[in-house]
Amino acid sequence: MTSTAFKRILVGVDDSADAKLAFKHAIQDEAELVIVSVLEKDDMNVYQALSKDFVYGEQTELEKHILEYQKEAQTAGVKNVRALVAEGEPGEVIVKDIITHVEPDVLIIGSEAKRGIRRHFGSQAAYMAKYSPISVLVIR
Repeated sequence: MTSTAFKRILVGVDDSADAKLAFKHAIQDEAELVIVSVLEKDDMNVYQALSKDFVYGEQTELEKHILEYQKEAQTAGVKNVRALVAEGEPGEVIVKDIITHVEPDVLIIGSEAKRGIRRHFGSQAAYMAKYSPISVLVIR
């Protein structure tokens, strides 16, 4: 069978090793790929969160980073790739907002995030696996 079961794949990325593995699993040249990364204000101190310049700088860096993922997918042969940057708590934003608007067939995520006290499976990945209205593939 040469066709893929998925028409649209959503992959959540940051710059952790697990997210990079999730991204590699998400690359399928036949499926549309939507790459999402979420700017977490919880990781900022109060002064950083209140500084529009700091937040803008963080968002700009995140946008550059996600465009690198997009370029890598295109280089790998994925014909239809979109990149999205959102803001908030990653699990909630992806489950409640992104999935609703993107309407993917599957969500692929890493089991560990790079930063924060909730970086190990049991936090964001567990939340998405439990509450997602679609199938979730958690990569380790």
